[in-house]
Amino acid sequence: MRVASEAPASLALGIRANLAQFALLVVVNAFVGAMVYPTLLAAISDVAHPTWRASTVGVYRLWRDLGYAVGALLAGVVADALGVATAMGTIAALTFGSGLVVAVRMGETLGRASIPAAQGRTG
Repeated sequence: MRVASEAPASLALGIRANLAQFALLVVVNAFVGAMVYPTLLAAISDVAHPTWRASTVGVYRLWRDLGYAVGALLAGVVADALGVATAMGTIAALTFGSGLVVAVRMGETLGRASIPAAQGRTG
C-alpha cells in the first residue's frame, strides 16, 4: 500500500525529469485550447436561433464538461481492465463517433441568406 508521503515524490518525478518538455507541452496545450474553444462556440452559436442561442451554448458547455469527466473515468476503467492502449483507442473511437454525429446532424450555414451581416455585402 502506498503511503501518502510517497505520492508527491512519484508525481514530481516525471515533471522533474523532463521539465523543458513538460513546459513546452503546457504552452502548446494552452495555445491549441485558445484557438479551438472560440471556434467551437462560434460554430454552436452559428447554428442556433438567436432567441435560444445562450441556452444552446450552455447545453453545449454542459455536455463538453461532462465529457471531460466521464471520459477520464471511462479511460481509467478501461485502462485498468484492458490496458492503456485499449483505453486510448476507446476514447479515440468515441471522439471520432461524436465528430461523425456532428458532421451528419449539424448543417452548414455559410450560404444562409437570413444572416443580417451578410446582407448588402457585394464582395
